[in-house]
Amino acid sequence: MIEVTRAMIGRLGNTTTIIKDRFLGFLIWQSCQSTLVYFFCKTLLALLAPSTTFSAAVFAFLFFQLSLLLFSTSLFLVSSPQPVRGVSPIELLLGILKLIFVHGGQPLPADFRRRARITLSFILFLASSGVSAFLSVVCLSGSQVFGALGLRGLAVGLIYGSHYVLTRRWVLDFPIVQRPVFFSYKMGVRKAVVKAIKLSSAGYLLSLVLPFFINDHKGRQLAFGGLVIEQIVFYFACVVVFLCWELNLHLLQVFLTKRYLFAPPKGSAAAETNPSDHLLAALEETSERSVVRYLAYLDLCMVSESNVDTWRRAAFFEETGETYKKVIAVCLKPLEQLTLDLSEDKSFQLSHQLCSSTQLLSSLHEPFYDFQVCAWCARIAASLTVRSHKEDRFGVAQLSGSNAATLSTLLAALLAVETLMGKKTNQSPNQYLNGPANIKWAALSPTRRDTTIRTASSSNKKGSPYYSKAYSMADILRTSIYQIVSNFHQQMLTSSKAGLLDKDWIATSAPTTRDLLLQKLRMFLEFQAN
Repeated sequence: MIEVTRAMIGRLGNTTTIIKDRFLGFLIWQSCQSTLVYFFCKTLLALLAPSTTFSAAVFAFLFFQLSLLLFSTSLFLVSSPQPVRGVSPIELLLGILKLIFVHGGQPLPADFRRRARITLSFILFLASSGVSAFLSVVCLSGSQVFGALGLRGLAVGLIYGSHYVLTRRWVLDFPIVQRPVFFSYKMGVRKAVVKAIKLSSAGYLLSLVLPFFINDHKGRQLAFGGLVIEQIVFYFACVVVFLCWELNLHLLQVFLTKRYLFAPPKGSAAAETNPSDHLLAALEETSERSVVRYLAYLDLCMVSESNVDTWRRAAFFEETGETYKKVIAVCLKPLEQLTLDLSEDKSFQLSHQLCSSTQLLSSLHEPFYDFQVCAWCARIAASLTVRSHKEDRFGVAQLSGSNAATLSTLLAALLAVETLMGKKTNQSPNQYLNGPANIKWAALSPTRRDTTIRTASSSNKKGSPYYSKAYSMADILRTSIYQIVSNFHQQMLTSSKAGLLDKDWIATSAPTTRDLLLQKLRMFLEFQAN
């Protein structure tokens, strides 16, 4: 969930308040927009709902704002830049029983406690959604206080919360193009309105079964016209509540995914001495699921690819080469971890011989949880390698071995993803691929390999858990490698003719065999990798 590491204090300075300031700004914006929506819709509902006293109207407005504050806070707490895995209710119950009767009050494993906290946060979000919907519907419907409409509002809120959790809408989606807050917000308003109408209609229809279980004698005595008005008021209240929620969700996405500049002011003393210190601190001293780390990768990606902050990119190529090595290291680590996850997964190693396609798809969904970071890292590493061709005055990229490490890591990650997708590799039947920790991927015989590829191809449907991310990751890796090969094409050809291509461009610590990486690199040199 939203995490900011305490270790950021000191090197990061004022950036420790990034998330806090953005959350406060989000609360201010959401209170303004919800106030406008409330008074506009309350004016329309006044034509149907009975009029109330001034004091009752004031209390209704205050409770409506409090209900949205409760929902917005819970929405912020469950938001995460990457998917996270919790525990099932049965696992949670068994864990509580083990804690009481088996472990004797001793703490459970750290991984289980972390996943249990995630599940509990989702449960609290469901509860806050129900309570917020209950209060909002009561405030909007006027005289229907604590009546059937309020209970139906509670049910509708639980339905929305369940949909939000199960469809993983709590995962932050970082936009490809960064725009000012107002324009980013404006672009999603129409989509939020359509989504609110769809969800409120579905929630209204599902809540129609509740009156059969509620002993509401007052409702039964209403005339037909009164029942119709009651249903119109409730449906309109649901649309208003869901509209405010969808707008808040979109607004939170805009605030939390906006680019942040991890750099001191240009012209200051810090900008002259250590302009990359804040950025490296955010990349090295924050937790993996921290929004601050994602913002740091986004900032680094834009610095590497664009010509806006060229002075910051020039600082990477300082004379000692330490800054450049640190930047490349934090970019290659997620890609190496992706390759390691794909190679060490037992289901991945034995899938062709032992597992069905469905089991393989479900077991390999989790390695792509860091897809956004891996995509940024591939683009950053490739861009900096290409930029070093003209901007690296001291040759630190080449002398430090960073260029070879970058290309080797990209090739290894591409091979791992392509193997997952069922693509052939040109290797002898008896060849083994040495992975991290000397793990061997057994090569398949031609007959079994063809059978496997047909099975994998038939299972690579768009509804598969990893389909879009695996194919997108492969495209990003190929594009990144082609950028490097295109800019260093003449040097690589010279090295290839001299028999030094593997020495100059393949790192000795590559996660797969040098021969396979060299073979793949030659395909890129011939522009035949696809």
